[in-house]
Amino acid sequence: MKFFKNINAKNIVMALLTASALVACGDKKESTASSEDSSKKFKIGVVQFAEHGSLKNCHDGFVLGLKEAGYEDGKNIEIDYQIAQADTGLTNQIVQNFSSNKADLIVGIATPAAQAAFNEGRKNNIPVIFNAVTDPKLAKLQNEDGSNMVGITGTNDRLPIKQQLELIRAFLPEAKKIGIMYNTAEDNSLASIKIYEKLAPDYGFEIVTQAITNAGDVPLAAQSLISKVDALTNLTDNMVVQNMQVIMEKAKEAKIPYFGSEQEQVALGLVAAEGLDYVALGKTTGKMAAAIIEGKKPEELPIPEISESSPFYNSKTLNELGLTLPESYKHAKDLAK
Repeated sequence: MKFFKNINAKNIVMALLTASALVACGDKKESTASSEDSSKKFKIGVVQFAEHGSLKNCHDGFVLGLKEAGYEDGKNIEIDYQIAQADTGLTNQIVQNFSSNKADLIVGIATPAAQAAFNEGRKNNIPVIFNAVTDPKLAKLQNEDGSNMVGITGTNDRLPIKQQLELIRAFLPEAKKIGIMYNTAEDNSLASIKIYEKLAPDYGFEIVTQAITNAGDVPLAAQSLISKVDALTNLTDNMVVQNMQVIMEKAKEAKIPYFGSEQEQVALGLVAAEGLDYVALGKTTGKMAAAIIEGKKPEELPIPEISESSPFYNSKTLNELGLTLPESYKHAKDLAK
């Protein structure tokens, strides 16, 4: 009887040891799984179509907006930021890479990047946010009735064209013809030109346009356009802005005032502009991204109308052209360096 008691005791001890080992092993697995879950960060792929100041400001504002909402790259999210150098083929490749790398969200800065992001996102069920798209409806990123398409939302940078025409008239009381260069492939540029052509007569202006299809067209196109007009003004056309220095040099040689569409262009030497705050635009987009991280669907976040703008001028450029700052723009910010 004692022999059986000893065996039973040993069996009990062995059973307890085995159970303890299994529990410990289970705890270890749970701990490992928990660790893996906590280390998994929400992945955001950001594609910026071209490399210039206003789009960089959009990106910087986007990061700030996320940070204000409690999300930081390398801490609780991962941001893969890529610039496509105004190359649509490279843009498509970048968004495809985001998809292959299992991005949880794709952000497209500027219209061509947003369109590529949406095409890829739709195929792979990845939510998309756009930033700095002038006309989301024309770009087929928003329904005609103003409602969101499924899987996408964002912020627009519709130009304050009425205010820009008022500004140019104040700086150039005698001017009659304004020249605008644009890339035929950019939907946002075509949309803005239509508005310029509609509003210009109200301010005594005629709009003269010059189309380009690639960067190599810019020097001759600029020379041709400058010979026909009293002033130039920019859109948010990525190809034109990337090659602005070439146009600016030719305009200065001909003593033709060249106006910008946002503050970074004025800081680089254009006369003046009525423009949006692209950092603020980016911050709004960043907060929309935070809402998606927290479970919202893009179509649940309405696309806001951004209407606030401010005037900027460059006193150095004014002096070079023999222009004076109009009394009505004494409050404008001087961006001369």
